[in-house]
Amino acid sequence: MLVSGINHVPVLTADTERFLEFYAGVFGATHEVLQEREGFKLTLVWVGPTSELNVFELDDNAEHERQVPMFGRGRLDHLALEAASLEAFDKIRERLLARGATDGFVTDFGHILSLFFRDPDGLEAEVCV
Repeated sequence: MLVSGINHVPVLTADTERFLEFYAGVFGATHEVLQEREGFKLTLVWVGPTSELNVFELDDNAEHERQVPMFGRGRLDHLALEAASLEAFDKIRERLLARGATDGFVTDFGHILSLFFRDPDGLEAEVCV
C-alpha cells in the first residue's frame, strides 16, 4: 500500500472555540490557529500523529447547518476517527455519553467496533477501534 492513512479532512464550523473544546475534551486533540482575519479563521486540529481536521470558520457561511440523512450529505458523508486502543475507545465513549453526543450504541463489525456521534455543529462522525 502506498498510503498510510488520512492526512486531513476540512470541516466547517460556526464556532471554532466550541469545536476545539469538544474535540480536545473528548479526544485530547490539540490545535494551532493557522490563519485568522476578519470573517475567516483556519485552525488545524490534530486527531492523530499524522491526521488533522482543517477547521474553517467563515462569516455568513451556513453550510455547517446542513445535516441531512446518511448517504444524502454529499460527497463526504461522515468522518471516522480511529481510537488508539480499546481502552481509549471506552474512554471516548464515556466522554461522548457525558456530553449527550451519542446514544452509546456500539456496532460490532467483526474487524472493528464503531460508535457514531454528533459534534457541536451536528456533523455525524464515528470513532472506531
